[in-house]
Amino acid sequence: MRFVDLDLGGSLQAYEPTWAHQRAVHSAVADGLETDTVLLVEHLSVYTAGRRTARTDRPTDATPVIDVDRGGRITWHGPGQLVGYPIVRLAEPVDVVGYVRALEQALIDVCAGLGLAAGRVEGRSGVWFAADPGGRRPARKVAAIGVRVARGVTMHGFALNVCPDLTAFDRIVPCGIADAGVTSLSVELGREVSIADVVPLVRTQLSTALRPLLAAGRAARAGADAAQDNAAAISLPQT
Repeated sequence: MRFVDLDLGGSLQAYEPTWAHQRAVHSAVADGLETDTVLLVEHLSVYTAGRRTARTDRPTDATPVIDVDRGGRITWHGPGQLVGYPIVRLAEPVDVVGYVRALEQALIDVCAGLGLAAGRVEGRSGVWFAADPGGRRPARKVAAIGVRVARGVTMHGFALNVCPDLTAFDRIVPCGIADAGVTSLSVELGREVSIADVVPLVRTQLSTALRPLLAAGRAARAGADAAQDNAAAISLPQT
C-alpha cells in the first residue's frame, strides 16, 4: 500500500479536483493497473454532504455544499484537518463495517500515540472523546468517517481534526448529530499540533489496521503459508 501526499505542507487543495483524482485512482486500482493507494490531503474550506444528509443538517444561509456519493451526512473539510482517502481493494467477502472499524481503530491508535484516550460511541461512526465527568463537556468527535465501496475497492475515507478553526462546524449539524460536540487534537492536548506532526503516525497506524483486510495482504499471506508448507514437506525425512 502506497501513500501519496497531495502537496501536504504546501498549498490547500480544492475538493472537486481531488474528488476527480480519487475517481481516477479508484478506476485504476479496480482495473488492476495501480496498487492500493492512500491519498492524504488538506483541503480548502468546503462542506460536503453524504447520501444520508437531511435538509435540516445543511447551512441555513445558502452556503454552497457539494453533494457526494459517500455514506454519512454533512461535514466540513478545511485548513488544519487531515483528510485521508484510502483507495484499496478489500478481500472477499467484502466487510464494509469491518473496514470502517479498522479506520476507526487506526485513528484511535493515532490519538493514543499522542497521549490521548479516544474511542467509539455506540451507534455512531467516527472517533470520539467521552463526555467529561460532571457533564462539563459532552462527547465530542475528533474524526469523521464516510466511505463508499465499488467493485470491491474503497473510496472517500476519514477527516481528522488536527488544528482547524472549529467554528466552521457551527453552520451545520455535523454528521447529523445535534447532541454532541466537535473537537481537535490541539484542543484536547492543550497545545498546537500540526498536520506534519500527525502524518507519520497516520501512515503507520493505517498500514497496521488495514493490512488484514486487503486482498493483496491476504494473497501475500496465503503465498507465504504455501511456501512454508512446501518447505516443510521437502524437509521431511525419507522412510
